[in-house]
Amino acid sequence: MASPLHYRKSAATVSLFGPPAFYREALKLAVPVMLQSLITGLVSLVDNFMVAGLGDAKMAGVNVANQINFVFLVIVNVSCMAGGIFLSQYRGASDREGMAQAFRFKIVVASILATGYFLLCQLIPEALLSIMVSGNQQAHMIIGEGARYLKAVSYSFVPIALASAVATSFRDIGEPAIPLLVSTAAALVNTFGNYLLIYGNWGAPRLEVTGAAIATVIARLVETLAFLGMLKIRKTVFSFRVQTFLAIDWKLFLSVLSRSAMMLFSETAWVLSETIITALYNGRGGSETVAGMAAGWSIANLIFLVFPAIHTAANVIVGATLGAGRLDEARQKARWIMSGAFVLGIAGGLAALVSMLAIPLVFANLTLSARMVTRGLIVVIAVYLPLWCLLNAQFAVSRAGGDTVMGVWVDVGVTYLLFIPAAFLIARGTAWGPVALFGVAKLSDIPKAMVADWWLRKEHWVRNLTQSRTS
Repeated sequence: MASPLHYRKSAATVSLFGPPAFYREALKLAVPVMLQSLITGLVSLVDNFMVAGLGDAKMAGVNVANQINFVFLVIVNVSCMAGGIFLSQYRGASDREGMAQAFRFKIVVASILATGYFLLCQLIPEALLSIMVSGNQQAHMIIGEGARYLKAVSYSFVPIALASAVATSFRDIGEPAIPLLVSTAAALVNTFGNYLLIYGNWGAPRLEVTGAAIATVIARLVETLAFLGMLKIRKTVFSFRVQTFLAIDWKLFLSVLSRSAMMLFSETAWVLSETIITALYNGRGGSETVAGMAAGWSIANLIFLVFPAIHTAANVIVGATLGAGRLDEARQKARWIMSGAFVLGIAGGLAALVSMLAIPLVFANLTLSARMVTRGLIVVIAVYLPLWCLLNAQFAVSRAGGDTVMGVWVDVGVTYLLFIPAAFLIARGTAWGPVALFGVAKLSDIPKAMVADWWLRKEHWVRNLTQSRTS
């Protein structure tokens, strides 16, 4: 990935923003990822729109189940991200076997995680869901609907793991258009399945929340089969023959596993903090609180498409540059990505405010109280979005160089010293509603960005990981 741009060695003289040519390169990677996330977000919005027609309680049950599923998705994403750090750098070093080994890691670890979570959802769904609605006035009804959905949708977890491994690997080598096409097809299947099975259209059985789950399972199976077909057709640089699946380079596998363990530790700390505050604000009222916050997040997910785009651009551009041994160039590009991410967050915040116009149309079946909660949450998200984009860019740059320790400082240190104590103090000492509780507790993200900036200046991320396998 040679570039005609001139890169200066002194970090003190690095320009804050890059030239238009750099951002065009980044956008070529980011736009397909954003489109894929947009399609996924729209499908989620359509899902919520359809389930909302069943009433606050059933929508709350589905969304509480998906709040639990979010923990699983984050952990699977961590395993794929860890493998992706190495895959991108081996791409920069033109090491095909290294790329194949990184891909093996993703497949193996993600599949094991998915199988374990599937068993939990089949055996103790009510226990998992009860964590999220403790204190809610309609907890029993929400758990009943959520358990029915969770047990059915859990059959999609292994396909999700396999699809995630393949999709992220295509992005890691700078081909995000393929995941976009496959996920678009799966999204259409999911939407059509919801239309048929939730309300029983076209002679199909009316299955309500179970129908939403079955549509998701079918869509995920289609997605996984399509990805496996693309691997066979494209003969990608990271793929391998099935008969060589167990030809694992254990030295590299354990190296990736050690880094993923640090990432898992920090990401688990973050996702647990998100789960805790979700459980706290779920307890502020009845099903209207859960449904209103869920509706807000379904809209916000359309804006959050910027986050995976930032990670993909940083991983491919910075990771490949580091893997090629051009460390000063990587420093320059990292700063440009972080500055661009902040500006992107400002634009996203404005888009979030505009999206509020759609609330009365999309969520007309929710109660007025639920829609008021939705509006408040969108305003809070719009205010925080520039900061969250910067944080995502800081993490992406750190991980592109294999530095997974920063997450411990930020997600473990700041989260457990500031965020969680603040959330519990607000929950116990005030009568604030769910939006105020969330918004004030999230002020802890400001010191998070400050700690991340301090750590990045130490430049533990400025290193070429490909040398360890060949040395």
